[in-house]
This record gives sequence, structure tokens and C-alpha cells, in this order.
Amino acid sequence: MRILTRILKAGGKTARTVKGMELGGDFCIICGSPPPLLHERMCESCLRQRITLAEIPSTVQHLRCARCGLVEVQGRWIEIAEEDLWEELTQRVLKVHEDVRNLNISLSSQRVDDRNTRLHLELIADIHGMHMHEEHQILARMSNGVCLTCTRRAGNYFEATVQLRSAGRRLDEFELVEMRGSLDSLIAEMQPDPMFFITDEGQVQGGYDVVMGSKALARTWGRRLMQRWGGQVKETNSVVGRKDGADLTRLTLLYRRPAYDVGDVVRWKDDLWRISSWSNDGAVLSKIKFSQRTGVSWRDLEKAQVLCRQRDHEVVELLNVDSSAGEFLDPRNWRTSTVRLPYDHQGDGSVRLAEVEGEWLALQRLSVDKEEE
Repeated sequence: MRILTRILKAGGKTARTVKGMELGGDFCIICGSPPPLLHERMCESCLRQRITLAEIPSTVQHLRCARCGLVEVQGRWIEIAEEDLWEELTQRVLKVHEDVRNLNISLSSQRVDDRNTRLHLELIADIHGMHMHEEHQILARMSNGVCLTCTRRAGNYFEATVQLRSAGRRLDEFELVEMRGSLDSLIAEMQPDPMFFITDEGQVQGGYDVVMGSKALARTWGRRLMQRWGGQVKETNSVVGRKDGADLTRLTLLYRRPAYDVGDVVRWKDDLWRISSWSNDGAVLSKIKFSQRTGVSWRDLEKAQVLCRQRDHEVVELLNVDSSAGEFLDPRNWRTSTVRLPYDHQGDGSVRLAEVEGEWLALQRLSVDKEEE
């Protein structure tokens, strides 16, 4: 580079200039341009050529289970939407410059084939006093794998067996479907877990067995069954091996459902009662003749006789009502019949009936009746 130097004398001072600048002044260390200068004494043009907002690889791999379609994300197999998957993969490989400020990222996808998707990224941010814009492309490649759940299912792995039984009678088909459906509802409410799977299930003599991959799920379901239908749960653990110095155990959870349900009419100690609710060690009974409630243990209730189930009750409209009785159309023969009104009757136009030993019996209102209505 040719340097022209002039010596000027003005007021007893001497100055030197380089390309019209004073020697010793600031200049770009790359091209020699005058100020303004930015980061590390470079002009904006040179700085833009030597700095990037982010480092992004050209390809990124992800695993999808070939059996169930779950995707591995941060060591866990989960169900995830495609848009969320592309964002997760981008965040996994994106390395943003530490001095970037006000970063905005726009992402779009372009499907190439069944295994490859091209991701288009647009980055806008501020860095070292400059407003920069960059565009990048990433090829997202999918590889087949097998998740932990499918691996264990294929090997018939299980940790717990839940046995559904009843006390003193056989469970009918309606009850089995009802209790099995509560497990599906429970799994839908809980946080997803790869161990929440069913290895085997089916009817056995005296009840129904469900073999599953999680002890925690089995215990939670047992508590749900007791809250809804009462009864008792008994746990048994058996050692099946050792791993890393610890015993490997399998859980057998036996749930015995009572022969009665909330709302049923039962005969207990020569009186007629309705099951009002469950308690920790039994049930609460409500007397049908007049307002009286009492707590009864499971052992005492073993002698109770179920006379009419809650699902067999009839709700009828009253045709005529006086102070103690009401007329209604008998649903068995559609003839007018009379029934004694319950002690808590409020004078409304309907009443709940139970057929006990061939006769209609009007019932008091319980909370379970309001839930059904």
C-alpha cells in the first residue's frame, strides 16, 4: 500500500495523515477503513463476514419406534406432534453465539420422503450493535428403533398382577366391564409413562386378572377401586431375582369387591337399609324407615343380604300425593299402584322405588341418586 505523507506546520504543531487520516487514529484492522468501528476494532462490513448468529449442522438424527410410533426425546420415548418434534430437534443442535440479543427464529418444514424432512430456519437478531439476518437448512433424518415399552412387551415383561374378585359371589359381566374401564380412565388421567402397559388380561375362575408393567399403576388402581366400590386390597410381593445387589420383586394385588354397592337396598339385622357411602374399614348405612345412619365394618356386613341393586331401581312420576302415600303407574303392568312415601319426601312429582320381595318400596334420597340424575 502506497502511503503519502505530508508535513504541515500550523501553529507550531506537526501532523501526519494516511489516506486523508491522521496517523495514529482508529482504523479497521482488516481493511483499514476509518471509524465507525465495532467489535474488536472491525468495521461493519468485515465483522459481518466473520461472525454468525448460530452454528447449525447440516443433518440431525432422531429415533422413532417401529412398533408404536413413539419418538425418543432426551432419553425418553414419548408421543409428540411433528411440529413440536422439529422444534425440539432444532433446539437440540442449535448453538447460538453468546453475544446474540433479541433472537427470533422462524421454522418451516418440507417433507422429502418417509424418512427425511428438510427444515428451513430464519434467524433475526442483534449482535455487537448490528442487526443481522441468517437462513439455514437442516435435514432431519428418521431412523427406526424399538422403545423400552415394546421391548418389554415382546418379552412378556411384567411387574404386577391385579386380581379382581368379589366377596361371597361371582362378579357379573357388567361389573367386570365397569372396573376394567376404570383402569383406562386412570391411565388417561395420569402423566404418560412407558411402563403403563398391559402385558396380559382375561377372565379366570372367580374373577378377572390384569398383568401390567408398573407396580405404581397397580397400587394407584387399587386405591381407585376402593374409593369407588369399597372393599379391601391385599398386597403380596414375591422375589424373582437380583440386580445390582437389590432384590427384584413382583407384586400381586388382590382386590375383593363387596357383594353390594352404594345405593343398594340390603337387609341387615332384620331391618332394611341403603348403603350410603364407603368408610375406611367398612360402609355407612342409612335406614329406610326413618332418618338413622350407622357405620358398619366389613366383617359385620358379611351377613348383609342384598335385596335390590342400585341399577335396578325405578324412578316414577307420582300421579296423586297425600301426606303419607302416592299413586303411580306400576312399570311392571302399567296399573295404578300406591306406595308409602319416604320420610324425606319433599312433595315433588317423582320418587325412587325398589322392588323388595315382590313389593314396591319407596327410598330416601342419597348423594348417589343425585349423581345418576
